[in-house]
Amino acid sequence: MVGAALVAAQFGLLAVLAGLALAPGRWPQVDAGLLLAAGVVLGLWALSANRPGNFNIRPQPRDGAVFVHRGPYRWVRHPMYSALLLAGLGAVRMAGGGDEGGSLPALGWVAWLVLLGVLWLKSSVEERALLRVFDGYAAYRQRSGRFLPGL
Repeated sequence: MVGAALVAAQFGLLAVLAGLALAPGRWPQVDAGLLLAAGVVLGLWALSANRPGNFNIRPQPRDGAVFVHRGPYRWVRHPMYSALLLAGLGAVRMAGGGDEGGSLPALGWVAWLVLLGVLWLKSSVEERALLRVFDGYAAYRQRSGRFLPGL
């Protein structure tokens, strides 16, 4: 139940951020485009490092899951979440976060911060399950960052 609620919250917040970024009158900004592109590239890299059928949007390993610690997983335990956060920052910037006042940028920052909290909780739930399934996960957790290398 908790996992499903976190996934629903994650997708709802991503929809809010996408809606803000695509609101009428918004002009593409270079920094926003770079953040969005970085998120997409990191997400694709994470997917390519994962074995087909191993990926799960729910915070639990699939039956027969394989412990992946190559590609971006070498440094970061949840690179897909990192990718979503990068793309979300791009959406906030697209909505004007940091440039002008108003409700869109403020709502964008609130949505992004709530997304960060949701992904933090989701990764915590996922990590408890991964610790039960994979013997080497505790050591891996000590040498890798949750969303950023070294953190």
